[in-house]
Amino acid sequence: MTRTKKFILFVHRWLGFISGLVVFIVAVTGCLFCFQKELSEVIYQEQMFVKAPVQARPLPFTQLNGIAKTALQGDASFVTTYKDVGRAWEFMRYQEGNPDAFWFFDTINIYESVFVNPYTGQITGRHNYKTDFFVIVKYIHWSLLLNNKYGQPIVGYSTLIFVILLITGLVLWWPKNLRRANFNKSFKIKWKASFKRVNYDLHNVPGFYTMLFALILGLTGMVWAMKWFQATVYVVASQSTTPPAPRVFTSDTTAKALSNPMDIAFHTARREFADADRIGMSPAFGNKGVIYASGYRGKEVFYDFDMLQFDQYTGKLLGRENFKDKNNGEKLIGMNYDIHVGAIWGLPGKILAFLASLVAASLPVTGIIIWLGKRKKSKGKKVKKLEVVQPSGNTTQPRRVFMKPRVTSQTTTL
Repeated sequence: MTRTKKFILFVHRWLGFISGLVVFIVAVTGCLFCFQKELSEVIYQEQMFVKAPVQARPLPFTQLNGIAKTALQGDASFVTTYKDVGRAWEFMRYQEGNPDAFWFFDTINIYESVFVNPYTGQITGRHNYKTDFFVIVKYIHWSLLLNNKYGQPIVGYSTLIFVILLITGLVLWWPKNLRRANFNKSFKIKWKASFKRVNYDLHNVPGFYTMLFALILGLTGMVWAMKWFQATVYVVASQSTTPPAPRVFTSDTTAKALSNPMDIAFHTARREFADADRIGMSPAFGNKGVIYASGYRGKEVFYDFDMLQFDQYTGKLLGRENFKDKNNGEKLIGMNYDIHVGAIWGLPGKILAFLASLVAASLPVTGIIIWLGKRKKSKGKKVKKLEVVQPSGNTTQPRRVFMKPRVTSQTTTL
């Protein structure tokens, strides 16, 4: 092994020790979260789905919002409505807790939803996301269940180390030539070999096949965790260091308030977002705040949406922002979540994300086993002993060094 490869191996090994536990936790939780949508829709089917009438026409938005407000004991922070007539609408209430708390659970006071049948007004179920399995898994993945300002840097820089490990691992794995013997060693797992060999192959071969997707998962994770990296991605994608100024609208406090501005806003949003699969509504906060409506194209992805802003007193449309009008930096940052979970490529992408996360979780384990095996081997090496014989008589004669003969079945000579 060359000096360069020895140095890379040294870096690879010790960076693996530093980040291994965090990478394992983040990768395992990534596996568990991949199919949370599909699993949740099966587990909570009675909450999330309804039987639509023949002529499916939802009740007024204000009426449904009032029913949800009573159940939530407060205004909903975000409402998700569906084009699919067989879906219940979700009214979610979120309230921040102590922003300086150490644990994630203490940073959130309220995080729950009620699901409402939009045709009858019946509440089909309620869900506390603070105790939801997949939400807990997500926040272990996101910040190790710590406050974001404590947990995110740990996860982010461990992910950065993981990306370096992938690159150094590729350098160490790269075969000298692609003869058939080397090809089999590098690209196939020798299942009939010893445990040590199988473990070595499991560390290298799956890592190679999933490396590209693992790199994508690592880099997209870094976008959230490290602001400097997000800014770098934006600059590279947009070819600009200055993002466009957001269009800020305010409600007219002097306007005569109508009784149903949310109904007007929602009706306008449904007309404007005729191609949307989901429409999200956010009520106004503060005297000058505005009502937001987001139209999402796609049943699962979040990046492809347009946004409307309405006056909270009259429901008047104030402005519109379209996804197609954003620059490349804004689009790429907006697509980050859907790329990270594989949803941007549909079910095949989520399967790839699952497999890449599974392999990533295995790498610290197989790596530790390889290291322990090498330590055991180095301790078990036998060192040949030398016997020094001092000749008698003339002490000026040079000393002769005799090596103990190796005992074999044949006659051994010096």
